[in-house]
Amino acid sequence: MPVRDIAEVIGRGLKVPVVSKSPKEAMEHFGWLGVFVGSDLPASSAKTQKQMGWRPTERGLIPDLEQMNYLEADTVTASGARRT
Repeated sequence: MPVRDIAEVIGRGLKVPVVSKSPKEAMEHFGWLGVFVGSDLPASSAKTQKQMGWRPTERGLIPDLEQMNYLEADTVTASGARRT
């Protein structure tokens, strides 16, 4: 799943624009996480499903992100305590 698709859903939820970044800009913006954000890392659950007989039953990532209430979500403080 392209990172852009994920970013667009989150951007809509937060009501902020989504912009493209060059690999260098991504590293500057995301720090060490930029390596992963800018990489093409395809993955599949097919092997796990075959070997373990597992079948996903929950909604996928994009529908899950679309259902989040970004602006009214509880916040977590640095100490890990929830703040509402």
